[in-house]
Amino acid sequence: MIVKVKVKPNAKKEEIKELGKDYYEIRVTVVPEKGKANKKVIEILSKHLKVPKSRIKLIRGETSREKLFEIDM
Repeated sequence: MIVKVKVKPNAKKEEIKELGKDYYEIRVTVVPEKGKANKKVIEILSKHLKVPKSRIKLIRGETSREKLFEIDM
């Protein structure tokens, strides 16, 4: 399953919104440096979709706000 995510780093609170089928907006409180925001996004996706973090892989957009994740269900 491929999921598209729009990331908003440095937010006041963490939240996830479903914008469409397999399309999410995720706000994280961490800064986007050294992959910290990406790790937090994976953690939030993991909790929301109820899959282990090890099954979520960033496939595109490491330094972009628009990211694509592959999730093994």
